[in-house]
Amino acid sequence: MTDNSIVIRKMQPCDIEGILKVEERSFATPWSFKMFMDEVNNPCAVYYVALSEDEIVAYAGVWFIMDEGHITNIAVDPDFRHRKIATGLLNKIFEESRERNIRGLTLEVRESNISAVLLYKKFGFTVEGKRKGYYSDTNEDALIMWCHLDN
Repeated sequence: MTDNSIVIRKMQPCDIEGILKVEERSFATPWSFKMFMDEVNNPCAVYYVALSEDEIVAYAGVWFIMDEGHITNIAVDPDFRHRKIATGLLNKIFEESRERNIRGLTLEVRESNISAVLLYKKFGFTVEGKRKGYYSDTNEDALIMWCHLDN
């Protein structure tokens, strides 16, 4: 599914520094070290990292609460985009969701992030709402997307 040189595995605390590099190159308002450390300690959270030659080039996170999952983050280093790494990360999230008998996954995405919206639609997500002014850096709206799973 992904480039053969890419390895995807669950995140470990020692991965946070590498994740922060991807985060800072991907987002105008990146999460902090503490925010990711809180996620490591969050029993509801599962994060994956994608590595190329032992360097973190992407990551994704999801919270599992009851029978739903909320995808919190997906980021791919700009130098590694368009290599199906995000697809590989989403596949891992879907595998984990099926193992946990999750009934649905949700996420928010910038309305202007067309490539992400199209990727999510390929996975079966549909737009089911909008959060006005969700992104504080630009006051941009977020699309609320859901994927209902058959387990």
